[in-house]
Order: sequence, then C-alpha cells, then structure tokens
Amino acid sequence: MEFSLSTEQRELKEAAAAFARATLNQDLAERAEPGAFPLAAWQACARFGIQGLPVPAELGGGGSDILTTVLIMEALGYGCRDHGLISSLNAQMWSLQLPLVKFGTPAQQQAYLPRLISGELIGARAVTEPGSGSAALSVRTQAELQGDHYLLNGTKLYITSAPAADVVLVFASDRGRPGEASISAFLIDQGTPRFTVVRNHETASPMLEVMLADCQVPAGKRLGPEGAGTAIFDSAMEFERSCILASALGAMQRQLETCVGYAQTREQFGQAIGKFPGVADKVADMYLRLEAARLLVYQAAWLAQQGKPASAEAAAAKLFATEAWVQSSLDSIQIHGGYGYTKEAGLERDLRDAVAGTSYSGTSAIQRAALSRMLGL
Repeated sequence: MEFSLSTEQRELKEAAAAFARATLNQDLAERAEPGAFPLAAWQACARFGIQGLPVPAELGGGGSDILTTVLIMEALGYGCRDHGLISSLNAQMWSLQLPLVKFGTPAQQQAYLPRLISGELIGARAVTEPGSGSAALSVRTQAELQGDHYLLNGTKLYITSAPAADVVLVFASDRGRPGEASISAFLIDQGTPRFTVVRNHETASPMLEVMLADCQVPAGKRLGPEGAGTAIFDSAMEFERSCILASALGAMQRQLETCVGYAQTREQFGQAIGKFPGVADKVADMYLRLEAARLLVYQAAWLAQQGKPASAEAAAAKLFATEAWVQSSLDSIQIHGGYGYTKEAGLERDLRDAVAGTSYSGTSAIQRAALSRMLGL
C-alpha cells in the first residue's frame, strides 16, 4: 500500500474541505428539525460531484477510485458539521448506486444513475425490519411473483433519507425459495401505491418506517436476478463498511485541532490547560486513535480498490473507527469543560453522531462477532 497521496488527491481533498466549510454548514439548527432534509446542501454536493464519485465515467459518474473517494469523504467530514447529510450521501452512494453499477440492467442504470448523480433524485435502501435488527437478512417482507409484477407485503424501518427519497431499494423474500436464495431486491419509486409512510424517526439523518401492503412492483424493477438479494447486500456492505467511516476521520481531525487550539489558549491556575497531564494525555490519545483509525480505513479501501477480499479489514475499520470517534468526542467535551456541554460549542452534536456510528452498518457487537468468526472461533 502506497502511503503518499498524489498531487491530484491532495488537491481534491483540500478542495472538498474548503467546499464543505463554505457551503454545507448554513442553517444547521433548522436542518436538525425532525424530518428535515437539507435539499440545498444535497444539490450543492451534487454540483461539486460528490454523489458521482465512485460511479464509472461511462455511466455518468466521476470515475474516482475507492481510495480517492474515501479521501474526499474524509475532507467532507472535516469541513461539514452536518453528519446527517453525510450519512444520507453514504447511504445513496454505497447502498444504492454501487448495486446499480454492479447488478443493474442498462435500462435501470440509465433510468436512475444520471439523476442520482446530478442530485435530481435521492436514493435510499430498506433492509431493516421490526424484530430483525442486526440480523439484517432475516427478511419477513414477502415478494410474490404474479405475472409481470410482484406483490410486496411487509414493514421496513430506519430507512435513511426516506422522507425525501425518490427511489428505495427494498429487500424482500419469496417463501417458495430456500434460505438466502429467497431474497431479492426491488427498486420502488416514491409515490408507488401501497408503499405507505407509517412514521418518522427523529434522528440526525431523517429516517422513516414504511409499510408495503399488496404493493405492486413491475418485474423490470427487480435488481439483479431472483434470489440475488444476499449477494447485492453483501457486496454493498463490504464497500460501505470500508468507506462509510471516512467522514469520521475528518470529524476526529477537526476535533483534535479544536482541542489543541483550546488547550493552548484556555488558562487555569496561571497556565494553559494543555500543560496539565490530564489534558495533554487526552489530546495525545485523540491523535493515536485518529491515526490508527485512518490506517485501518485506508487499508480496507485500498484492498477494495484492488478487488481483493476485505471482509475482516472492513469490519475492523468500521469497529475501531466508530468507537474511536465516540471516545474522542467524549475527550473533546471534557477538555472544553462546562462549555463543552453547551449547544453553542457544537461538540455534543459530534458525540450524538459518533454514538450513532456504532449502530448503523452493523453494530460494534456484530463486527466483533464477524471478526472472531473469521479468526476461527
């Protein structure tokens, strides 16, 4: 693995950080309202080229390699304080666009990818169900083929971006097929009859629960062949776990710089608080966690870029980076003392976003279980 960045990669990373600082932090309080979706910021990201980063140029995307995409998403996390927006970007890029690239028909790719990349459409994925939780592919939503369409019945929840989503990739099971071969994936457009919003979950990135009740989906909207749902999910998850925490690296870098600056200027008992070992040790630990997380994320992205298996590396990157982000967020608040607990400081927002990272795309417990299984236990 080459550790030095090319001139182009450095310039892209700097440009993305500058873009995020200048464009993506307006009206943060209003964007935190339940169900709010930052459409203006989303479209600004599309104009900058974020949504198209990992999509091949021949399909209308930016054609960036995975490691370059990770670097740009890291810069976005550094410059943008709205991690809900970044979560929505990740959800579309890794969970919908790349499956379309890998499994979509030319007609499906032409119908969706250009408009997803341009910001005209917003995409999401619906896997989780009541009672399934971390057993993501314990799918109870049923799909029954009837002539030229499927009837889907079931409930999906915690769908990132769903309040604004124009197309949702829904996973459902055909009970007539055995095991994992029963699961297929379907592209469902917003406004499809009997695809109904049940409730809105109040989170940093807007999420919905939806119900499908005899929802008719044309057979041409199935993504990949029948029974390919598990392969589609697994393929997307390896990229997602390798790359989704890139923005956390940027957030931890920003936290570290903020804490160093504060520790140098804030005085107590006649000296800067950075001179006290209790503060200095926390700053040193923040640096260690950041650099270790960065190496794990870069390694997983590099392996994915080379087309090499990266299941263990992706799980390790996701596990370590999320837990490192939580601890660094706690250290950041404690270094700032009482001020760190105020909304004015903006540090508590980082902590809420960091805690969420230990749950989505597989909980920390799931990552540990996966790693121990791959180690032969």
